[in-house]
Amino acid sequence: MSEYRAIDLENTKNELGTIEIAPEVIEVIAGLAASEVEGVHSLRGSFATDVAERFGRKNHGKGVKVDLGSEESGTTIDISVTLRYGVSIPEVAKNIQENIHQAIQTMTAIPLEAINVHIVGVQLNTTEESEQS
Repeated sequence: MSEYRAIDLENTKNELGTIEIAPEVIEVIAGLAASEVEGVHSLRGSFATDVAERFGRKNHGKGVKVDLGSEESGTTIDISVTLRYGVSIPEVAKNIQENIHQAIQTMTAIPLEAINVHIVGVQLNTTEESEQS
């Protein structure tokens, strides 16, 4: 589980107070950005997140780990995904990195050190998916 602490950004302190972004928010943004990429079948979570989803609790940060690092170094994001069979793995992984980077920069302006994409599986087409194509 990610630790909760304030992420120091330029101009987060103002006359109204400070702005804090929880790591869970970054996990959700990264997870949604990755799932939008063509060729991504699913994000790979832990056993606990899989069980929670079976009971109807959707976890958009599933498969995403955020390491806030120190103030000098940026935030590191590790994401585990399953891709569809037949896609170019390097191309899809690069698209995942670019989409996450753009989403994080647009929504939070948090400096990123790295976005590590871990391909943990390839999903073969099922009979239903083949018939729909």
